[in-house]
Amino acid sequence: MADPNRPVTGYPAPPASNGYPPPPASNGYPAYPYAAQQQQQQHQPSYYYSNPLANQQRATFLRRMFALFIGCVIIIGTIAFIIWLVLRPQVPQFTLQTLTLTNFNVTSNSMISGNWDARFTVRNPNSKITLFYDHVQAAVFYKSESIAETAVPPFVQGKKNETAVRATFASLSAYVDGINSERARGTVEFNLRMVARVRFRAGSWWARRRILRIYCPDLSVRVSANSSAGEMSGGSKHCRVGL
Repeated sequence: MADPNRPVTGYPAPPASNGYPPPPASNGYPAYPYAAQQQQQQHQPSYYYSNPLANQQRATFLRRMFALFIGCVIIIGTIAFIIWLVLRPQVPQFTLQTLTLTNFNVTSNSMISGNWDARFTVRNPNSKITLFYDHVQAAVFYKSESIAETAVPPFVQGKKNETAVRATFASLSAYVDGINSERARGTVEFNLRMVARVRFRAGSWWARRRILRIYCPDLSVRVSANSSAGEMSGGSKHCRVGL
């Protein structure tokens, strides 16, 4: 028989809480797995929720904006086409009537000097459009080398109008190569180029300024080796005109 007065060895058991036994040891696992899982879900980052209705409204808005843009392009293009059909704008016609050379001199080292006098006839072929030449710049070339430049005074050209335009050039000293051999044959070929800023007006309608390019190539001027003056041969020349 055990002695009731003998002391008991070992660790004392923890007291019961509210009359219930203590929970078992965890052994590394949570005592309440459902609560742990719920706590873990609360700490997970929330992801963006896509609203199908908002996406559909956005797509509808983009389609309407694209349709509006296409409609504006079609309307503007239709108006421009109608204006073109009614007005039928055409570029003016430039004809070089005469080209006179005076005080022409070429030194032994191919330095050239002289005065050029060019007279044009400019015709406006449009029956409903008035042309305004705001700025006209002209130049004389020997092959691809620029010899002299000048500015032509601005002018206005009415409908179906023909205007005489004069451009005078002076070159004191410009280097060119190979001109003495042409002069020895009795003719020298020059080129004329013009650049003009032109406005088109039909009634109260104004078009934006356009750059007009005029090119008159292969202008043969008769000038002998012992002469300082000459004139263009072959009669008047039609110049190429483009925008």
